[in-house]
Amino acid sequence: MTGPEPRRRTDDLSAAYASCRRIAAEHGRTYYLATTLLSPERRRAVHALYAFARMVDDIVDHADNPVRILDPQDATDRRDPAPLADSPAQQLDLVEKQLRLVLEHGNLDTTDLRRRQIVTAAADTITRYDIAHAHLWTFLDAMRMDVPGTATHRTRYATMTELGEYMHGSAAAIGLQLLPVLGTVVPVADAEPAAAALGEAFQLTNFLRDVAEDLDLDRIYLPTDELAAFGVDEAHLRACHQRGHTDAPLRRALAHLIALNRDIYRQAVPGIALLAPRVRPAITTAATLYAEILDRIEAADYQVFTTRATVPHRRRILVAAKGLATTRRH
Repeated sequence: MTGPEPRRRTDDLSAAYASCRRIAAEHGRTYYLATTLLSPERRRAVHALYAFARMVDDIVDHADNPVRILDPQDATDRRDPAPLADSPAQQLDLVEKQLRLVLEHGNLDTTDLRRRQIVTAAADTITRYDIAHAHLWTFLDAMRMDVPGTATHRTRYATMTELGEYMHGSAAAIGLQLLPVLGTVVPVADAEPAAAALGEAFQLTNFLRDVAEDLDLDRIYLPTDELAAFGVDEAHLRACHQRGHTDAPLRRALAHLIALNRDIYRQAVPGIALLAPRVRPAITTAATLYAEILDRIEAADYQVFTTRATVPHRRRILVAAKGLATTRRH
């Protein structure tokens, strides 16, 4: 007989996944559109992992002014929640502790409804799909690199190799988390290099699109050695930001980095064929749309300080519709 307690847990889990879906829809338009091509079970798992990563990213991005991030639609919880840890570093430690407790003991002690829902859904996904816990800890370690006061904090990267070490945790680890959810036609280990590369390709695209936003946070994710080869240093970069204009040397540097980014996509995309056939259209859609952000940067003459490169809604719908047609054939 099914009693009220199991039913309540099921209802709570459904609400947790629904909260993650809303977060994905609001903040990850390209990813969210791609997930509509997945089965409902895989879709909600991707939403949970995305929401967890987004929650952590929000903690990091508010490093200078920590705030409580609550979902306004979660109007059911109006109690005064327990205060969050004072610093972003402590908040990251708390998130890791909470996730470990849920994974190991099924317990989560927080009155912050949004936090509880995200961690609960993420832990359920991790357990359901047997995702290696190490990928989560690697991700959190990379996020600590963005937070002042941590032992590993840094805001500049001299070479692509150094940046790659950061992206291994911040992006490649996300691709590795997703692999068990998506499914493969080969041993998972064989698909991991391409999955990691695709995560890094997405991340570098973000860095190229968000140069101005990152500078405002006193972060530079474009390798300084690569910029220097075109006569661009930090002072030059900041001067362009202040003027709101990308000059010729920076334009050449961005063109070079976009070429490097496209090479990572070329390494990653063949790995889509290693995924389960039914999920390939969704990942192809995400890769296509994200790579097209680079086209938009070029079309705007590299004016990254005045124009945030986005793929038009109509184009995103067209690419997704093509993916849907392919999905229905499987």
